[in-house]
Amino acid sequence: MENKIPTHVAIIMDGNGRWARARGMPRTYGHAEGARRVADVTGAAGELGIKYVTVYAFSTENWSRAEEEVGALMKLFRSYLKTCTKDADENDMRIRVIGDRTRLDPDIQDAISRVEEHTRSYSRVTLTLAINYGGRDELTRAVKKLARDVRSGSLECDEVTPETIGSYLDAPDIPDPDLLIRTCGEQRISNFLLWQLAYTELYFTDVAWPDFGAAELREAVEAYGNRDRRFGGVK
Repeated sequence: MENKIPTHVAIIMDGNGRWARARGMPRTYGHAEGARRVADVTGAAGELGIKYVTVYAFSTENWSRAEEEVGALMKLFRSYLKTCTKDADENDMRIRVIGDRTRLDPDIQDAISRVEEHTRSYSRVTLTLAINYGGRDELTRAVKKLARDVRSGSLECDEVTPETIGSYLDAPDIPDPDLLIRTCGEQRISNFLLWQLAYTELYFTDVAWPDFGAAELREAVEAYGNRDRRFGGVK
């Protein structure tokens, strides 16, 4: 069977904290090592011909973590957003962010805007960072925007279709993921891309995210390529 390459791979980067604890290090060390993996895996994705990579960086539920850990993650985002343009320049990589930015500090919001503008013309691979993101939150925000348009008269109720709803999501121009990878043994989607994952193939690995690299990505893509995907009962 000819190996198929997914156009869009979504990743739940799980296991940073457990990986760090197993080495006698704080959870923040695991997050820092995990952040370094993002560039490696995205670069490998571009080499394989994958056009889109979306990573779950910080969920709406993550605010409930210890204040020290949340603060460390925000510091990590600030650092990453300052340095990722070099990787983007070298790899022709566009960077985008989905999620509710309004809860992020103004300097992080500004850094996101600068990175998105700087990389807007790059096209080899698009890396989408889900920051302060939750699938239910995204759908709630989309429905509110849609409702406002219906109320204003710019959209009729009878005109609302699945495609209409999709157009109100955070990144409507990015195709739905073909493959979802979750690391470190958990087998759930954890409120990630709930609308977009409707027909996505799921791949779970016991490898923790800081140990996940190009070889592990190729293994996941190979598993995806060997699956016989069927839709609507068509064989």
